[in-house]
This record gives sequence, C-alpha cells and structure tokens, in this order.
Amino acid sequence: MQDPNRYDVIVAGGGLAGLSAAIQLAEKGYRVALIEKNYYPFHRVCGEYISEESRPFLERLGIPISSLQLPEIRRLRVTAPDGSSLISDLDPGGFGISRYRLDALLASQAKLAGATVMEGVKVQDIRYRNGWMEVQVNGLLLESRLVLGCFGKRSSLDLKMNRSFALEKPGKLNNFIGIKYHIEWDDPEDLISLHNFKDGYCGISRIEDAQYCLCYLTTANNLGLSNNSIEQMEKTILSVNPFLEKLFRDAKKIRQEPLSIAQVSFASKSQVENHVLMVGDAAGLITPLCGNGMSMALHASCLAVQAALPFLEGVCSRTEMETLYAKNWRHSFSSRLRAGRMIQSFFGDPWLSKGLIFAGNKFPGLTRWLIGKTHGKNYV
Repeated sequence: MQDPNRYDVIVAGGGLAGLSAAIQLAEKGYRVALIEKNYYPFHRVCGEYISEESRPFLERLGIPISSLQLPEIRRLRVTAPDGSSLISDLDPGGFGISRYRLDALLASQAKLAGATVMEGVKVQDIRYRNGWMEVQVNGLLLESRLVLGCFGKRSSLDLKMNRSFALEKPGKLNNFIGIKYHIEWDDPEDLISLHNFKDGYCGISRIEDAQYCLCYLTTANNLGLSNNSIEQMEKTILSVNPFLEKLFRDAKKIRQEPLSIAQVSFASKSQVENHVLMVGDAAGLITPLCGNGMSMALHASCLAVQAALPFLEGVCSRTEMETLYAKNWRHSFSSRLRAGRMIQSFFGDPWLSKGLIFAGNKFPGLTRWLIGKTHGKNYV
C-alpha cells in the first residue's frame, strides 16, 4: 500500500504557478499534493491581465479561455501625474480575468487531473533529508521526491529558508505595497491604463462580469506620509493625477475594503533554494508595468515541469535538474525583468514619466519597442 503521506511532488502554494504545475504533473501520472493556505475561490492582489502568450497554454490545461467571453485588451494608455497621456496599440495584447475565477477553475482542473488539493493548510517548514523532501504542515509530516515552492511574493518560508531578499533591510526595491479593488467603471473594454502618481502607478482594466480591476503599487513611505490611511493616501497623493481623481471620485467599489499586500520586493531572487524549485513570484517578481506577472508564473510552471520530469523518471540527478531549471528560467525571463526594472525607473516620477510619455507620442516606435520587451512568445 502507498504511504498516504508520501508523494512524488509536493507543491507549496496554490497560485497560478502552483496550480498549473500540479495539473501538468498529475496528468503525467505522478502523485501530486498541492497545499494552499486559503480556500478556493478567494481574491488576491493582482492586476488580473494575462497576455496572449498564455492563451494556448491555459487552453491546453483545460481552461476554456476562448469560450468564457472575456474582455480582449488591445490598447494601452499611460498618464503622468499632470494628466498628460499616451495611447498605443498593445501587440499582441491580452485578456482580463479575475484571480477569484481563474484560480478556482485551475483548482478544479487540478483535482480532475488527479492531484490532491489541500485547502486551508499552511506549510510550516520544508527540509531536505536523505534524498527526500520533508514538508511540515499543521502538525503533519509529508514526504516527497521533489518540492516546488510556489508561495508567492513573500512568505514566512522565505525567512525560514534565510533567503537573501527577505533578510534585506527595507529599500527602494523591496518595500512596496499593493492595493486592489474591483469596481464598476466605464473605460473602453479593450483598454488597459497605467496612471502615474508620485512614487507609484495604478493600473485599471476590464475583467469578467462588466467589472474592472483597479490595482496600484506604491511605496510604504507614501502610506506613512498619509497617517497609514489608504483612503487618505488615495485622496492626497494618487488623486493629484486628474485621471485618478475622477476615478476615485466616481467609480463604484464592488467591495468597500481593499485587498492589500505589504513588503513587496523586486530584488533578485534565487530559482533554487535548499533543493526547492522556486516557481512564479517566489523565483522572481516582475514589475506590474510589464503587465505579465500572471503569464510569467504560468510559463515558469512549464519550465519547472520540463526540468522535473527527467529527474522523476530517474534519468538525471537532482543537481542536473536544478541546474537546468535555473538556466532555462534565466534564459526565459532575465531580459524581461531587466526591462521591467528599467521602465519602472521612469514611473512614479512626475518629470520622468511625463518625459517618457512625450517621447512615446513623438516616436511611436519607441513605445512599440518597450511593449515588445515586456511581452513574450507562446510557450506551448
């Protein structure tokens, strides 16, 4: 009889990276456990835009994107704090869908594929011992041949593993906060907007059910200057931009209380830590300006599975698997991360963002080049 607490693969974290990896591995016949601290469906802080590069992959996983009647996003608008703006075609564009809906669809598909989905369970520790990975959850010890770390932007596990980015003092790359609302609004369905304000920017785009996702990123310092009041910060800092002033004045919030996340870090991260393959935001967080965090997480799950399969089949060593995954991850994403950091340096600064918008309006080819640097190719 199989040991009920022993698996081929344990996936720690049930976001896009974890769920899509679990589906792929379970479909290959491996015994997979996915551990998620929340219960599906639930909301996450996320811009909720997926670029077209991920449509074929999601369809292959069994998510019927093309039949869900989702808004197709084909244009980009960028505004500076003074209200100057740029509108450009977004090639190849993408589509909008809430994490509440997409994660639940993926979780259902993971169960159908044969994965064990443990909801409301928190991973407390991960250790490597005698060729096996040990995962401590809620007083229970699980074992597996491989662990995928898909636990998001920042976790207590990052500290427990002594990951360098989690131990750094707060700085300009690792002390952001993210805020998200779902709202009723009247922007064109095919438009995604990035509105700048001092030390931050706010994205808004259409999702399902005629709702819009409003998600912004700013520094913890801006919140501190606003007496730690999100509402005050929105009135005194974000609303300097006339587009945002109108938005916060007139939009109807579906839920009054925002979702928030703190200590968001864009610092470099390792792709393998203590023999755990890090996937999604746990491996490296792309700036929201690139609009592709969701696609990057999905794509990374493919890379992790491609590296894991020869190890699980017994044709390569653990070290060879880890080396291959880290190499392929850097090849796929390093230039996109660099582009994101470069573009971000212009955003949140009133003068630089205005200058970028002026240059983009005068030289449309520059805008197309920047968009091209932040969108990838199909990976299925």
